[in-house]
Amino acid sequence: MRSLVLAAVAAIACAGAAQAQVTEEDLAKDAETAGDVLTNGMGRGLQRFSPLTTLNKDNVDKLVPAWAFSLGGEKQRGQESQPIVYDGIMYITGSYSRIYAIDLKTGKELWQYDARLPEGILPCCDVINRGAAIYGDNVYFGTLDARMVALNRKTGDVVWNKKIADYKEGYSLTAAPLIVNGLVITGNSGGEFGIVGEVRALDAETGETVWTRPVIEGHMGTLNGQESTMTGTLNASWPGDMWKTGGGATWLGGAYDADTDTLVFGAGNPAPWNSWLRDAGEKNDGTGDNLYAASRLGIDPKTGEIKWHFQTTPREGWDFDGVNEVVGFTDKDGNKRFATADRNGFFYILNREDGKFVAAYPFVKEISWASGIDENGRPIYNEANRPGAPDAAAEGGKGQQVFAVPSFLGGKNWMPMAYSQKTGLFYVPSNEWGMDIWNEPISYKKGAAYLGAGFTIKPLFEDYIGSLKAMDPNTGEVKWEYKNEAPLWGGVMTTAGGLVFFGTPEGDFIALDDETGETLWSFQTGSGVVGQPVTFEMDGEQYVSIISGWGGAVPLWGGEVAKKVNYLNQGGMVWTFKLPKELAMAN
Repeated sequence: MRSLVLAAVAAIACAGAAQAQVTEEDLAKDAETAGDVLTNGMGRGLQRFSPLTTLNKDNVDKLVPAWAFSLGGEKQRGQESQPIVYDGIMYITGSYSRIYAIDLKTGKELWQYDARLPEGILPCCDVINRGAAIYGDNVYFGTLDARMVALNRKTGDVVWNKKIADYKEGYSLTAAPLIVNGLVITGNSGGEFGIVGEVRALDAETGETVWTRPVIEGHMGTLNGQESTMTGTLNASWPGDMWKTGGGATWLGGAYDADTDTLVFGAGNPAPWNSWLRDAGEKNDGTGDNLYAASRLGIDPKTGEIKWHFQTTPREGWDFDGVNEVVGFTDKDGNKRFATADRNGFFYILNREDGKFVAAYPFVKEISWASGIDENGRPIYNEANRPGAPDAAAEGGKGQQVFAVPSFLGGKNWMPMAYSQKTGLFYVPSNEWGMDIWNEPISYKKGAAYLGAGFTIKPLFEDYIGSLKAMDPNTGEVKWEYKNEAPLWGGVMTTAGGLVFFGTPEGDFIALDDETGETLWSFQTGSGVVGQPVTFEMDGEQYVSIISGWGGAVPLWGGEVAKKVNYLNQGGMVWTFKLPKELAMAN
């Protein structure tokens, strides 16, 4: 289950704890500290902004590799993780539910843990994992067979291992856990299999469930082992028993807003994709909204009660999940806001106190399914661009096909954007593509795909698909755009040194000028970059790390786009770079 580099582990044990246990206070200050990275998002507000300025526009061209670490074996695909850095050790998860502890100075392995997955797991979008969490003396991560595992951070020994759901029904865990006040909080994955999306809080010490909150109306939450309250109102926006297999997977995890003491999670697509089966294809009176799928939810971290919701795509019919990260920021007038770039192609601004709609702006081109967003935050639908109901007289029952923009992989998918406190801009990794989409008859079967739709993704433009955009959240203006031939599928980081870091499927790890988008530095990693960069300081030098390894949903679901990138190599390598002290001082 795990391998140990015994000498290294013994050295750590003999040295004692160089740092104390990770505390709630440490997690709360993660965005401000330079020597570690304790949370997914470089702070629980998910801004992915570093206050470090040692590395900057003037010297980033001197950034050089410090070490590289191979995940090893033949399991080299879909490396979407973000490193956690603490006490001289980097913790990073890999594909197929593996986690590694790496010496931060040398890049040598200290230990690794392999979950040894059973036969029959049902991952939707590759065998990926997006990262770990750290608290106390443990690291935590979820597995593709829907378990949450706690490991001793120094030795890799299992502290507890808890089943969250039944993987045979299509459940899995792929998101990095979120830790708040001693609770390990996780969503679930599996929306394409008719599972029910849920947010769950576990006791960090014991792994026992404290509360659960299903995100589809009609299901009951729990608190301390007892039923608590129903989510929504039964059959208010779902017909018949469709809510029982209603989807809404919370597969990207969540954020924590300390100002309002609120968890913010997104819910994925309703199941099945075929909106006509859910009364969403024809009813625009709220009864077909299918709450709380395709929504953002504000949740009480103590009880799991829903405080507020905002549904980005009511009557969803294009697989526009509502899971994309929600990032807290303060606008130019001093108002506390949330921002989220949805799969549906619109960039939303919400009030941080209650989740109410403030504004929305398109951030990709040629959006066809809606002409805009009204004053209440509801889409102005182009009903002619909704795929038609299944037709019993047609071959295979296929309904009217439409070409819709964006594609179901979204104007922006899971890959996290970043917000710069220096420029006040968001840096949004997006893709310009559309799809042929049609509906088909479908019925639910446990453990089987539950779509009721067919699709083929196609690029919109000949010269590029990926587009990293610098957006002003106050106006929706795109200040600059970096175009990339292949789709962008990895995360973004920005720094007080004026830099924007991201990677491409072609394997380039790139630093741009945050004000102009000019390329200042790049490094070829050898495989596609779909991971999430971080930066930290050690011994007076600034480091930057990224995991490289092509995979994820694009080569599996990408249609004509997948054919354009089928030459890309898979991989599994952690690259860590540094600005040598003498070169930093030279500037």
